[in-house]
Amino acid sequence: MTIAIIAHDGKKAEMVAFIKDHAPLFQQKNIDLIATGTTGSHLERAGLEVKRMESGPMGGDAQIASRLVEGKVDMVIFFRDPLGKHPHEVDVNMLMRLCDVHNIPLATNQAAAMRFVKTL
Repeated sequence: MTIAIIAHDGKKAEMVAFIKDHAPLFQQKNIDLIATGTTGSHLERAGLEVKRMESGPMGGDAQIASRLVEGKVDMVIFFRDPLGKHPHEVDVNMLMRLCDVHNIPLATNQAAAMRFVKTL
């Protein structure tokens, strides 16, 4: 199972804390984590293993969306900052739309992500 991890800048600390709190779950042999570049670097600094894509504004959201369309992503955890402006919002919307098109579970906040981890 591959889980994509993404977080807007204002949510990166919350994402790292969430993943660390559930590290034994995410570090299972059958789970691979991929992340946008900056989120991935935060996760790596926290001691977690993750495959990093480009940063979001440089195409990381699109890279993850491409893998999703290819059937290589099983779940997306994307802590969005609904109050911030994001220069790559079009990529974010595309990723979320493709989750809907391809019926991929998408958690956009910690409460939804908690529900997801209970299914792993």
